[in-house]
Amino acid sequence: MPNQKKILVVVESIDVDDSSGSKANVALIQNLHKAGFNVLVYHYTRREIQLPVITCMAIKEKRWSVLFFLSRMERYIRSYFKISLNKYIEQLFGFSFTFLNDSNSITASLRKINIDSVDLVITLSKAASFRPHHALLKMPTAWHKKWMAYIHDPYPLAYYPRPYDWVEPGHEQKRKFFVHVSKKAAYIAYPSLLLAEWMESYFPSFRNKRLIIPHQIEERKSSIALPEFFDNSKFNIVHAGALMGPRNPLGLLKAFELFLDNNPESRLNARLLMIGHPSQFSNKFKEVMTVIPQFYSSEETISFDTVYKIQQNAAVNVILEAKASISPFLPGKFPHCVASNKPILLLGPNISESHRLLGKEYLYWSEISDVENIEKKIEALYYNWKKEKDINLNRNDLKKYLSVEYLKNAMQKIL
Repeated sequence: MPNQKKILVVVESIDVDDSSGSKANVALIQNLHKAGFNVLVYHYTRREIQLPVITCMAIKEKRWSVLFFLSRMERYIRSYFKISLNKYIEQLFGFSFTFLNDSNSITASLRKINIDSVDLVITLSKAASFRPHHALLKMPTAWHKKWMAYIHDPYPLAYYPRPYDWVEPGHEQKRKFFVHVSKKAAYIAYPSLLLAEWMESYFPSFRNKRLIIPHQIEERKSSIALPEFFDNSKFNIVHAGALMGPRNPLGLLKAFELFLDNNPESRLNARLLMIGHPSQFSNKFKEVMTVIPQFYSSEETISFDTVYKIQQNAAVNVILEAKASISPFLPGKFPHCVASNKPILLLGPNISESHRLLGKEYLYWSEISDVENIEKKIEALYYNWKKEKDINLNRNDLKKYLSVEYLKNAMQKIL
């Protein structure tokens, strides 16, 4: 394609089964390709993974360095003597030896690339890592002039909104790291408008560099069968994803139990399913499953393709956020829920990116702990389902916002 812009994506992982962040990153990479850009991916997944029709290069870990030796020493002491030194290491250096060696490994790989052959460099990470961003800081100025730093979550952890905020070891060095990112990157991209405003309040240099690129709807066609625990003929309320402490599902559980009590006939066809890894709520889930057979918790590893298939076939998908004054995050599952075209039961604060996008007049929103209100929302959804059997979200505006076309237009503003 003539004049096709070349984008280098430096990403921590492209394994969609390792985290919601990796799922979001892969969807963005694939949609950049679909938008007509020539995409080259350098990833630090630690194993060979290829994405269809996209060139992917696995970055090799530097295994002959002082930092590698020190990182393995720390790991050995932690494993065999049950003593973690990382707290003290990070207090002194800001980061673990593993983080610093990973960053150097990424930098060493990038130095083999001719930056003149690239029009834009995008760094993508996951969780609280930001290794590719740290690596880009060590590259020459010519790289920084073409650098888009994608900020998926607040950083450092002390800048998370309550109740998540936690001042971790090495906080000041981590803050200085992001000060450097804010000054050197040419563009700062976010999945959320609220997150952009939140981070700009801490790092003034982020201002005037903003680009909003939401998590992407990814077209996935799969012939995978639905798991045995999922009965497609039922009114299935599905929550898929990790449950961190502040994302407390007990209000939802109580509301579902109240709904069953208030609507006894629903016991025949209503189901609440929690799909995800074991969490601090696991014992409670096991207890509830013994007394409420309409509730099911998977508590096992399920592939992304299977989870996506479940979301597509749910009657209602749940987005569960923390009990807080604000939630600036755009959940990685948001585009999956929109793509399913099924109603979203949004449980979280009034001020949240999900609520902003769905709209303040959206019918199926509630505070996470408002049991009676959640029960009313479930009841309304249930009787709509009984009437229609196939209730839909019908939000073409959101599908467009999360689409390849929107992404293409956003990228063309800077390319």
